[in-house]
Amino acid sequence: MNLLERVSTLIRANLNDLIDRAEDPEKMVKQVLMDMRNQLIQVKTQVAIAIADEHKLERRYLENVDLSGKWQERAEMAVEAADDDLARAALEKKNSYQSLAEGFHGQWEEQSKQVGVLKEALAGLEAKIQEAEMKKDLLIAQSRRAAGGRKVAVAQGMAGGPGPLETFRRMEEKVSDLELRNSAERELARESVEDRFRKLERSALIERQLADLKTKKGKA
Repeated sequence: MNLLERVSTLIRANLNDLIDRAEDPEKMVKQVLMDMRNQLIQVKTQVAIAIADEHKLERRYLENVDLSGKWQERAEMAVEAADDDLARAALEKKNSYQSLAEGFHGQWEEQSKQVGVLKEALAGLEAKIQEAEMKKDLLIAQSRRAAGGRKVAVAQGMAGGPGPLETFRRMEEKVSDLELRNSAERELARESVEDRFRKLERSALIERQLADLKTKKGKA
């Protein structure tokens, strides 16, 4: 069970039912609150990490947009100087940075969605903790009166699940696997039969862009 699943389970938990089923209501309430606080620490950490990653992706996107613009300007300078080879090289750079910018923009958008999910989980867990704190004494008193001398098996699973280090280790493994898979896919793409055609398409694109620049600068 991953972090968000455990948080969701805690948020959905019916405190009244948990207390009623417990042999020691006071101990159960303290355990539930401890679990919630532990999960809260983990969620806050994940929110901070996710926000930091979101900012990094945004920065990389903007950096590549800026570089794409700079190489566009250099291509125009080369056209002004009637240096077609230099203009082609500049346009190749410009297109490369533009492609990177588009890729980072997509990752940035996905990361923003993940940040939203984590923030919702954080808000829900904080509200549940507040509810538990407010109801703690009342729930214990009600349960003691209702239970009398009755004993029921202690509710299972509240303290289960992997700890914080295990959670982060699993998350790191997933990220590492994803990066390796993405790297392999990129490698396969580079080695594909269609690679030569893509090069031809890029070359044709650059020639069209060069022609457009010449026309724009009156160098055609």
